[in-house]
Amino acid sequence: MKNFLVHNEKTTQEMCEAIGISKVEDLFKQIPQSVRMSELDLPEGLSEMETQRKVKNLAKSNKSDFISFLGGGIYNKFVPACINQVASRFEFNTAYTPYQPEISQGTLQVMYEFQTMICRLTGMDISNATVYDAGTACAEAILMACRISKKYKVCVLNSLNPEYKRVIETYTNSQGIEVDWVDEIPQATKDYAGVLVQTPNYYGEIIQPKEVECLSIICCDPSSLAILKTPAEMGADIAVGDIQTLGIPMNFGGPSAGFIACREKLMRQLPGRLAGRTVDKDGKQAFCLTIQTREQHIKREKATSNICSNQALIGLCATLYLSVMGNKGFRQASYLSTKNAHILADKLKEKGYKILNTNFFNEFVLEVPNADDFLTRLENNNILGGIKLDDKKILVATTEMISDEDIDLYIKSI
Repeated sequence: MKNFLVHNEKTTQEMCEAIGISKVEDLFKQIPQSVRMSELDLPEGLSEMETQRKVKNLAKSNKSDFISFLGGGIYNKFVPACINQVASRFEFNTAYTPYQPEISQGTLQVMYEFQTMICRLTGMDISNATVYDAGTACAEAILMACRISKKYKVCVLNSLNPEYKRVIETYTNSQGIEVDWVDEIPQATKDYAGVLVQTPNYYGEIIQPKEVECLSIICCDPSSLAILKTPAEMGADIAVGDIQTLGIPMNFGGPSAGFIACREKLMRQLPGRLAGRTVDKDGKQAFCLTIQTREQHIKREKATSNICSNQALIGLCATLYLSVMGNKGFRQASYLSTKNAHILADKLKEKGYKILNTNFFNEFVLEVPNADDFLTRLENNNILGGIKLDDKKILVATTEMISDEDIDLYIKSI
């Protein structure tokens, strides 16, 4: 049998006989007939030209000209045009793990630079080369804390993003890890493997984490770190977060990527890929994956995680964004985001609305008489006014993409 050729009937029958079945369908006999699909009700195929026409007509149904005040983990951030241009180069077409460094120097260097930038932002000693998203990062950080401490109980503030909570529940339920969901961190924390706090939290409030007697895990928005304290300054042992705010479009909620950074002493329990800088046999700078004994392809079930790939393409975009924006541009974007939020909040208070936050970055909770009516009035004026939390509360976010005119229109529309 030659490679990459479609199997003919003879070859297929030989394969079936080799594994002790008479036909391919026998492979699926354990699936009950009651749950099998009898047939696929698909229309006739279309030509490429007809398909393009149909897709374009469907796309006309999209409403994409809204002014967005949405947040909750995905934000409408400015994305310089050069990012997509560079990231679309064919050399970056795959985000798969570069096991062969001799042909992957570009990808490995991008991963290394990404790790360096995350360390500079968070103040931590070492960062991995991304995980799937912030929810995964939170869950993996909890597992990491449990491995280090040999304790299987953690404490998590309820103000964490609800999506991250669900990922944590999925991970911990199957690992026998007990999670205490609390509104305030208790005074005694020595029985926990770690304490997880998000700041700014899901509701936009900036929190100063307490000192704890276990590992401190801080979930942060990296775009806020140009202005706010770093996780290292707040005493974190492990820092996690999502990099969507670093030059990644909203894309209807994804894809994005997360990161985990930590103190050097915890490095060998850090999940995910690590790119390192070294020299080749000629003494020239070179990059490779390092400390791979933590990973699944070597440690199997004893690996620090079972994440076999990473979000390298998204990490590339974040690296390009930070490079293009520079220190000044990055800080300016953060400043405009928080400035717009406070201007909008002040104007809402002047109109008689109540802001439930006392200390926020670019996101706050607004109390209104009727959330549905409030958001409908804004939507009628092409404004996505925020995320409905309940019948009277709305989560409102601003970024540098919001103009003074957008804020005035928001106030006028309500």
